[in-house]
Amino acid sequence: MNVLNFVNAFFSDSAHWHGYDGIPHRFLEHVEYSLLALAIAAAVGLPVGLITGHTGRGGNALALVATAARALPSFGLLVLMFVGLGLGLLPVMIPLVVLAIPPILVTTYEAVRSVDPSPVDAARGMGMAESRILFQVELPVALPLILSGLRSAAIQIVSTATIAAYVSLGGLGRYIVDGLYQRNFEKVVGGATLVAVMALITLGIFWTVNRIAVSPGVRRSA
Repeated sequence: MNVLNFVNAFFSDSAHWHGYDGIPHRFLEHVEYSLLALAIAAAVGLPVGLITGHTGRGGNALALVATAARALPSFGLLVLMFVGLGLGLLPVMIPLVVLAIPPILVTTYEAVRSVDPSPVDAARGMGMAESRILFQVELPVALPLILSGLRSAAIQIVSTATIAAYVSLGGLGRYIVDGLYQRNFEKVVGGATLVAVMALITLGIFWTVNRIAVSPGVRRSA
């Protein structure tokens, strides 16, 4: 059987659409893991990136941290967390968050640093507070690039969240891991297809957010 036949066999099987191991339930589990990891990574990366980008300090340290974090293998880190922390969601969240923070952190820093200094200087000359300059002058202009960093992190999380199945959790990785163990290749291909579909949905969501949140003038210049 070729890949298309495997895909057709997987999705046409009604047993895959119901129950605890059904596609809707596994899909929602994967969304839950991905959203939680992205929220934690954004809560860490966005404030640090915005502040360091606004002040212009800490760029070299950010580059060093990002390089070190990207060098860590997600699966190896998962194994270490599993050995140290046991079963649960925490050993999965740690490698996903570590994977997602660098693109958010570095892209946010670069986005704020790339803002034209002229309006920033003008705002300071008018006596605006630094916080208002950051959120009312720099952030609107830097938003497209910041969203691209969040999008990159989200795609990486969606693709990597399959590792949750290796520590007995759910998500779409369950089909891949169980399929390999059972030598059920239609389940493996079906799970991989669902992960790819979720990644495409994620791209569509960020495209929509970009169209809504970014002003047309900034979007055209970007």
